[in-house]
Amino acid sequence: MTKCIITLVFFVTSLVGAQTQYEQGMQKAFALWGEGKTTEASAMFERIASAEKNNWLPNYYVSMVNTTAAFQTKDKDKVAALLGKAQEALNIELDKNPENPELLVLQAMINTAWIVSDPMTNGMKLSAKTIEIYNKALAIAPENPRALFSKAEFEIGGARYFGNDTKPMCAEIDKAIELFAKFKPETPFHPSWGLDRALEAQKECNKKK
Repeated sequence: MTKCIITLVFFVTSLVGAQTQYEQGMQKAFALWGEGKTTEASAMFERIASAEKNNWLPNYYVSMVNTTAAFQTKDKDKVAALLGKAQEALNIELDKNPENPELLVLQAMINTAWIVSDPMTNGMKLSAKTIEIYNKALAIAPENPRALFSKAEFEIGGARYFGNDTKPMCAEIDKAIELFAKFKPETPFHPSWGLDRALEAQKECNKKK
């Protein structure tokens, strides 16, 4: 995940030309994130969010920064703090637009981070709910590659755990990769991550053939 996001960071921060204060702030936040300064990046996105009340992207990235950081630590107290912050930021935007598929995908990722942190406690509680969220995102935006790939990746994890066939999910990953090729983000700051992860997952699928 982090590798894919950093690819996005480098793309966004390479933009040139006249920039608004918002664009400059977002680029600075992405640069901090790319340097591994997650706390500073999160704080910068928060400041932008406080000034951009009608823009869902800054809070989306507050949530994303903290969610990806949660996947990278095994300290349960840190995970709880990071995911608490991620959920708080995401809730602000979900309350405004509960039908935004990108926000729904991120909610499913937060759930997944909780499951990874404590499978015994959170697996049964959140797994079905997470699939439900992905299904909702796909019902709203069936061509969204992040929704399709993330759902397939989540389901592969469960299938491997229980020893079930992963071929149906691998087929979904192939389809998601096709959708990534067609997907055009609305702006350079809109979510565009996921292709690198999908290609890696496809390689793993091909090894199983």
